[in-house]
Amino acid sequence: MKKMSFIILTMLLLVGCSTSKGADSVRLVLDWAPNTNHTGLYVALDQGYFDDIGIDFEIVQPPEDGAPGLVASGGAQFGIGFQDSLAPLFAKESPLPITAVAGIVQHNTSGLVSLKEKGIDRPSKLANHRYATWDSPVEKAMIEYIVSKDGGDFNAVTLIPSTVADAVSALQTNIDAIWIFRAWDGIALDEAGLETNYLNFADYAPEFDYYSPVIIANNDYLEANPEQAKKVMSAIKKGYEFASENPIEAGDILIKHVPELRGKESFIHASQQWLAPQYQADAQQWGLIDEARWNRFYTWLAQQNLIDRPIAEGFGFTNQFITE
Repeated sequence: MKKMSFIILTMLLLVGCSTSKGADSVRLVLDWAPNTNHTGLYVALDQGYFDDIGIDFEIVQPPEDGAPGLVASGGAQFGIGFQDSLAPLFAKESPLPITAVAGIVQHNTSGLVSLKEKGIDRPSKLANHRYATWDSPVEKAMIEYIVSKDGGDFNAVTLIPSTVADAVSALQTNIDAIWIFRAWDGIALDEAGLETNYLNFADYAPEFDYYSPVIIANNDYLEANPEQAKKVMSAIKKGYEFASENPIEAGDILIKHVPELRGKESFIHASQQWLAPQYQADAQQWGLIDEARWNRFYTWLAQQNLIDRPIAEGFGFTNQFITE
């Protein structure tokens, strides 16, 4: 309840502050507590990349219902989202007025993890095991898809409704497998000395090599301020390029700006080193979104009747704000 009150208070403060900001003030709302997905933002802030372009850049914590709604309402110009969770917001008669303007991590690095002793070394072997689900139709459909595609019986998977907050603890209960992001929970499991099997979704279904996470922006802001948006994205891009080339230093910058991460230096450095080559990966530049991969996931969602209506090809993202 205390946390809830803080979140509500924070939202009210955000709304209250939004009208007092000057024209060169830009706000970005995170998707979650600060982590290594966000390091490039803090690097850009710390290294003065926003000062260089005359932007007062502010990073704020997310409201309980996530960043997209706040960005769509104009409470922040930019935010962090995920292609999968954006789908229902786009598949409407009146889509939420936001657009993905950069992929933070070039490929989907999430997947299933289990203790090695469980023997789940491929999706079909999830049968006859217990999987912790947050009961999302898309999530369950994805699990069913890779299990079935691999020759397994999804009906033999026991679904345990559970919101996993700590991967290390969760795998030492009666839960056999959970969905994780490799750069964070996977590193935590490594640091805890647990031997695991990790099954990256994209390795078992190309449809699942979507963008997770992405930077989103308010459509009205982009239309009214295209040059400013390009400058902001240029500064952010420099931040992620720095983080790719200097993972330890970038990790220290993240810790410097996020006091609650102090004391976790080893974990942050390991996460940063794992993630550094993933930010850009095989893309020509950091942030570029591949239209074929973007469309492939949304086509799959429509084919599976997981969204209210098909999302037009190329809808919901743009690369025009990523400059060389």
